[in-house]
Amino acid sequence: MANLNRNITYTERDFNTFRTSLIDYSKTYFPNTYNDFSPDSTGMLFIEMASYVGDVLSFYLDNQIQETFIQYARQEQNLFDLAYMLGSRPKVTTAATVEISIFQQLPAKSQAVPGGGIEYVPDYDYSLKIPSGFQLTSNSNSNINFITEDVIDFSVSSSQDPTTVSIYALQSNNPQYFLLKKTRKAISGTINSTEAVFTVPSRFATVDIIGNDIINILDVVDSNGNPWYEVLNLAQDTVFTTKINANYTDPNAVQDDVPNLLNLKQVQRRFTSRFLNSTTLQLGFGAGTVSDKDEDLVPNPDNVGTGLAFSKDKLTTAYSPLNFMFTDTYGIAPSQTTLTIRYLTGGGLSSNVASGTLTSFSTDGIVFNNPNLSDTSLANLIFNSLATNNILAADGGQGADTIEEIRQNALGSFQTQLRTVTQQDYLIRALSMPANVGTIAKAYIQPTKVAEYQLGELPTILDMYVLSYDSTKTLRTASSTLKQNLKTYLSEYRMINDSIKIKDAYVINIRCEFDIIVLPNYNNNDVILSCINSLTEYFEIDNWNINQPILLKSLSILLDKVDGVQTVSSVMVKNIAGASKGYSDYSYDLQAATNNGVIYPSVDPMVFEMKYPQQDIIGRVVPL
Repeated sequence: MANLNRNITYTERDFNTFRTSLIDYSKTYFPNTYNDFSPDSTGMLFIEMASYVGDVLSFYLDNQIQETFIQYARQEQNLFDLAYMLGSRPKVTTAATVEISIFQQLPAKSQAVPGGGIEYVPDYDYSLKIPSGFQLTSNSNSNINFITEDVIDFSVSSSQDPTTVSIYALQSNNPQYFLLKKTRKAISGTINSTEAVFTVPSRFATVDIIGNDIINILDVVDSNGNPWYEVLNLAQDTVFTTKINANYTDPNAVQDDVPNLLNLKQVQRRFTSRFLNSTTLQLGFGAGTVSDKDEDLVPNPDNVGTGLAFSKDKLTTAYSPLNFMFTDTYGIAPSQTTLTIRYLTGGGLSSNVASGTLTSFSTDGIVFNNPNLSDTSLANLIFNSLATNNILAADGGQGADTIEEIRQNALGSFQTQLRTVTQQDYLIRALSMPANVGTIAKAYIQPTKVAEYQLGELPTILDMYVLSYDSTKTLRTASSTLKQNLKTYLSEYRMINDSIKIKDAYVINIRCEFDIIVLPNYNNNDVILSCINSLTEYFEIDNWNINQPILLKSLSILLDKVDGVQTVSSVMVKNIAGASKGYSDYSYDLQAATNNGVIYPSVDPMVFEMKYPQQDIIGRVVPL
């Protein structure tokens, strides 16, 4: 029997259209076989059953297609998968952060002063060293914990980690005890630990951590003490690591304000982490063995051909240049070891605790700077003097990302992809460098001037001008260590054809003088003080960037808004220079740089700084 050409439509998507189409199909191609289409007939039973199945299948097909697009997906599992595919990491909880003040007492000791006499100084043998993971507990809720991320050493003071020293108690008009203070950022969370046992190696093994409010992985260490490093994906074989800067703590060396040196390290032992859902965090490991030296980046002939006559030449087809660089091991597969996994849980809205509530803490791991101190009453007194407090309330804690937040974050992450392409990208990346390897206070970037190109250099070179803070939050030239850390950090994110030179920006110290006319019935001193306070806030260094001009009109408007000011008679900005006076050595002709009420910065990147507002903002009341 010859095959008949049947007219089949593919537009039916629901029960009714399926039912109608099947009835029409039967009438068209089987007119003499069956013609009873009443609702109670046997034929309609089968037609409606087929329509029912078609409707259900169509629904699930449409739903699955919808769930493959980040813009329309609604199921949590699918959203998590799509977010990771686009380079975003959904959060099941967010930790709160807060600044903690840590105090301890130190006994005073006397020492001779050159030229005769004695002075009393803190005895740093009794200074305490607090390990990382220092845990504090909220007084309002014992289930809410905070931890500090780095070591707290009261014997060390620098611009990045200053120690405030004040006299706490006197004896016979001489210092008996000193009070030391340090500040640290603390995050909400509790440290948890689990173990994963591996015997024979398994390619791309996984470990699931199940629990509520998992924030992140703190560290993974195997039974031999080897650390495993978290990477974004297993093909990533380099991570940033830090080591202690010897010049930071060595009193005999040239003092450096950077506590750690930043290094880019190739690692075999690496893992990824991703949330499968709101309660499951999965760790993934590589597929190689210890003998697979995949940290040695060499061409892989299997990917491009050996060039021999009898071998397959893959260079005749399209290929990825990355195939020359990476092996197929994707890191080591753990074997014959036990991995200890520490992770952080907590966060959420409840972790936004009020001020003055973080005064309870654990003393585990806290030791004296001098480990040979005996268990004396003085040592016990000093150890028990340790105290903590949060002056401000904790903030930033929130629950899991909503469906819409996961969606929008994923789309935004795919757009940026951790790239540094524009000048703004480089600025954001520089200012976001981890604090434990140094902090950039101000940054400015511009293409290298053509006149400054050296022989052989490409015109893609960028100059980044930076400054850092000292312990009093005044601007200073960044140390060589800080600039080297910044260069190492940026090298991992820069475009391959970009070259970055780190340079010093200039600091121009200024003084502001103004004359005002005060309204009747107002106290002149009160009005002047209010004006000085307004200008002090205006010239706060956080508000100023490199190459930002000074608008004299803005200063006049600011003063004019002060209660009691009738008229602003004049506003002048002057340059003050000289290291002997405590200012920058750099001078700048402000008068020549002023045009139409705007004081422009110099050609060489610089920043205006009001270093001593208490003495360099001068106001006068003049008669009408």
